[in-house]
Amino acid sequence: DAGLSDPRLRPPWGRSWTRDRTVQFHEILADRKMLPPPYGMGNFLVIPTLMEHASEELQNRFIPGILDGQAGWCQLFSEPGAGSDLAGLQTRAEQDGDEWVVHGQKVWTTGGQWADLAILVARTDPGVVKHRGLSYFVMPVRQPGVEVRPLREATGEAMFNEVFLDGARIPGDWVVGDVGDGWRVTNTTLRHERAGIGGDFTGGGGAIPGTVAGHLDRPAGDLVGAAGLIGGRARRLDFPLLGTMARQRNRAGDPVVRQHLAHLYTLERITEWHMGRIKAGSAATGAEGNLAKIRNSLLVTTARDAVAAILGPDALLTGPEAVEEGVAAEHIIRSVAPSIYGGTDQIQRNIIGERALGLPREPDPSRELPFDQLLHNPVRSQPR
Repeated sequence: DAGLSDPRLRPPWGRSWTRDRTVQFHEILADRKMLPPPYGMGNFLVIPTLMEHASEELQNRFIPGILDGQAGWCQLFSEPGAGSDLAGLQTRAEQDGDEWVVHGQKVWTTGGQWADLAILVARTDPGVVKHRGLSYFVMPVRQPGVEVRPLREATGEAMFNEVFLDGARIPGDWVVGDVGDGWRVTNTTLRHERAGIGGDFTGGGGAIPGTVAGHLDRPAGDLVGAAGLIGGRARRLDFPLLGTMARQRNRAGDPVVRQHLAHLYTLERITEWHMGRIKAGSAATGAEGNLAKIRNSLLVTTARDAVAAILGPDALLTGPEAVEEGVAAEHIIRSVAPSIYGGTDQIQRNIIGERALGLPREPDPSRELPFDQLLHNPVRSQPR
């Protein structure tokens, strides 16, 4: 009610704060060991998209539940045969009276096991070219036509899920934007996703939003410092932490370690300046989110190389006896992921070349043919 759940939003949802002031606010909460505001896919992706494309009725229906943590959200975009080429997705939505009925399969769905609602892109018109036959929906996840299956990662966690849609139903007016204009709405979501991955994240952690995880009825004190929506430790391998590790282990004078730390420090400062320019409206390449995401991949691998040089074999240890309780080993295992999720680094470079630099597109005959005339890999709509 005070506008502090996500104060960067404009009123009535927030206070129109700057990114720096919002970060300071979260640091103050952390210093006082207070539970931060709920934060998940709803804040990260859904609110910006709804504010740009949804009707006032849909905004009023869904945004309050995101800000007070009553609803958990996930993103149903990628498919087994449509990741980098997202517009080639085969999940279909067909009208049935006052509802839409959905059939298909999604994968790499972060937080799907805790979601009450989802943003979904599905094909509503296979008779036109693939980018024009898509629509963007809000879909209830907890219903008989939806099955969520967690995918176990190398870290031991199940951050991602595959989701099977077999007759899932959506209210007829839960369409964001116009029917058939889903690709334009989807690009808004992707823009915010890439900017967030690239360094624009200001949210907290500690409680999982929504009715599924069981956090709503727990005392706030039980959740202070707990794992957030995507799991993992709250501390990340940034320059201050790695600098402290180097000094503690008498490696700060090692020229290789110093080179890694200097590279990391440089990347962190560039990221701060870049995100500041984006928020100030002074960055105008048209590909700010893509640039930020590529830099994030480089930041992660640079921090990985630095911690390996500082700790040596100890960087692979886990558990309470390890340095920083094994945060180095966890980071090393995760380090390959940022260059893949949210659109691979190769896809980001293609977008930068085509949209920002004006380079010619790669030949793609599929852009000219109706979707139902293209060859597709078979998709299993039922789990095996």
